[in-house]
Amino acid sequence: MCGIIGIVSNMAVNQSLYDGLTVLQHRGQDAAGIMTCDDGKVFLRKANGLAKDIFHTRHMVRLQGNMGIGHVRYPTAGCSSSAEAQPFYVNSPYGIALAHNGNLTNATKIRRDLYLEDLRHINTDSDSEILLNVFAHELQHLGKLQLEVEDLFNAVAGVHRRCEGGYTAVAMITGYGVVAFRDPFGIRPLCIGEKTLESGRKEYMVASESVAVDVLGYRLMRELEPGEAIFIDAHGGLHTKQCAENPVLSPCIFEHVYFARPDTILDNVHVHKARLRMGEKLATKILREWPEHDIDVVIPIPDTSRTAASQLAYILDIVYREGFIKNRYIGRTFIMPGQKQRKKSVRQKLNPLGLEFKGKNVLLVDDSIVRGTTSAQIIEMARSAGARKVYFASAAPPVRYPNVYGIDMPVASELIAHGRTEDEVAAIIGADRLIYQDLQDLIDAVQEGNPQIGQFDTSVFDANYVTGGIDEQYLQDLEAERCDLEKERRDELDDEVIGVHNSM
Repeated sequence: MCGIIGIVSNMAVNQSLYDGLTVLQHRGQDAAGIMTCDDGKVFLRKANGLAKDIFHTRHMVRLQGNMGIGHVRYPTAGCSSSAEAQPFYVNSPYGIALAHNGNLTNATKIRRDLYLEDLRHINTDSDSEILLNVFAHELQHLGKLQLEVEDLFNAVAGVHRRCEGGYTAVAMITGYGVVAFRDPFGIRPLCIGEKTLESGRKEYMVASESVAVDVLGYRLMRELEPGEAIFIDAHGGLHTKQCAENPVLSPCIFEHVYFARPDTILDNVHVHKARLRMGEKLATKILREWPEHDIDVVIPIPDTSRTAASQLAYILDIVYREGFIKNRYIGRTFIMPGQKQRKKSVRQKLNPLGLEFKGKNVLLVDDSIVRGTTSAQIIEMARSAGARKVYFASAAPPVRYPNVYGIDMPVASELIAHGRTEDEVAAIIGADRLIYQDLQDLIDAVQEGNPQIGQFDTSVFDANYVTGGIDEQYLQDLEAERCDLEKERRDELDDEVIGVHNSM
């Protein structure tokens, strides 16, 4: 999962891009990058780390120009090498930079075709570079010295024909403007905002989440439709077109469960309200299946679960308390690259308030349970703090299947609920009782905010991959490539290469 942003303005965009990335930082903490364009020249700064640590005054001064794109990354494919920080850039044709959120499910085939047929070299393991080269090739084979707006839309249509999976992208074409597009299923989010200047002229931006639009002083217009492309030209004009043949809106429901900020609006659904409804649904299930419960206090596992937990406590008429103090200087554990780092960070991130646990039957509420190691450690902390009983509730259903659209849950064997019953999961994490959200309740909680959404990508819960083409062999290959052990091996090799380079 990553965050992307693009702006065309009548003034320098470097500060706005930086501010936007800090707001989108929750979507990726591995790397960040900004590329701008000024008078036919491009300027780039990207590296591993948080945006606040990557961009210093000397870098910002060099990021000149009134148009630019930005990216925050966390790794799914590949490793956490700085070579895979975005945006990526190709000088032919025209000079194109691209930042991408999501995952291409046919990346292996496209990589081969790009080399054998399009004569293009891919330098990293990132499918974002593949997406860039597909887009570049679709423009290059036109053989035109000057681009027209329709040429850009035809190129995006070519991308949709060749690329499968979930993706949004923002691309900057030197001297022309910024193009943004969303996959034909609308799996990954992308919105557009506008700002009216004193002169009456309008400016536009795109971003993964509406919160970036709000913070930068723009007005949220809407989400891009699935398959749609927009072009903000260098003069600030806005052009839009549907570029997919059979678009079907199927947004990723896990955005509402975990990834998106609560102050974001996705496809006209307020994330905060959706999470309130998740809490209501979960409370209703507890009252239905466990009416004689002995819960004394509801405690959320910060931060994402707070909204659902507070509403759950309200419906159950049980005391809600903050029982864990969070270290704000530790990143989101779920998106850290590698199991060792995730396990190490849990105890550093959370510290229990003993007085809220001692002698009580505690219901801990989390947004979801993925690998289970974090849940087990937190339950152990609660017991050590004196809890008499520790119950655990998940605002999401059991995560049992790999995600292939850009979320780092690709390996079934690393998902605690895969092939296990709820009682077996409860025993492994050490809970006295485990309550999962029902899938239909989760769908209803989000869909109530926008009944026009006919379906969601719920593949991590039910193995229903909306794009099709995902078979057992694909999942086996994915497991071999993306398991934690393989990622750690690649990261170690990368460290060795860096070490050799530094010693030269």
